Amino acid sequence: MKDIVSQEVFAKFPSYIRGVVIARGVDNHGEKPRLIEMLSELVAKATQDESLQAIKAHPRIANWRQAYTDFGTNPNKFYCSIESLGRRARRGDQLPYINTLVALFNYFSLKHMVPSGGDDLNAADGDLRLTLAKGDEPFTPLNSDAVEYAPEGEVIYVDNSRVMCRRWNWRQGDHTKLMPETADVAINVDCLPPVAKGEAGAITEELAGLVREFCGGEVKHLLLDAANNEAEI
Repeated sequence: MKDIVSQEVFAKFPSYIRGVVIARGVDNHGEKPRLIEMLSELVAKATQDESLQAIKAHPRIANWRQAYTDFGTNPNKFYCSIESLGRRARRGDQLPYINTLVALFNYFSLKHMVPSGGDDLNAADGDLRLTLAKGDEPFTPLNSDAVEYAPEGEVIYVDNSRVMCRRWNWRQGDHTKLMPETADVAINVDCLPPVAKGEAGAITEELAGLVREFCGGEVKHLLLDAANNEAEI
């Protein structure tokens, strides 16, 4: 199985870097009190973060709003995942503890203000690819049985059968969602400038450490960029 960022994506976004954490044999059952406390502390901090008040201008959100515009999506209608998370956190809304892996990448996303999401590798069909939609790839949204199709040119994350995430990091698909019984996972960290390669590598390593600490298993991490756009996972 490979994780691939297509050269079509890099042609439009040459400075994009994707951090990837691969963890196998994890324990995703139950809740971790320390992680719940970490999430609560981070949300409390977000309510006092002045940079989140003018959220559209935040440098780590404005970059995604521009990227969404560049591939034909209205960022005022469809928020990237980190903008949605930031809007909730600045209101003081506690983030639901769906399971430990989801709680981890929500915590990590909010801490570093970068989009992050995960997929169950055992539910995926073949290689995982971030690419531009052709328009015929089926997508079933999280916790739904409806089927829809991304328009041609939209950035999608797709396996050999179905879309796993639409609009780059806007909405997760249902078929690879993380469950308590998930044992093998790929977690992505999406980085656009001002996040450079050095920081992307450091924070991806940090996320790998968090997964290892809270879920165990065999954990590795890697970076994909225009010069190295695929890796065996």
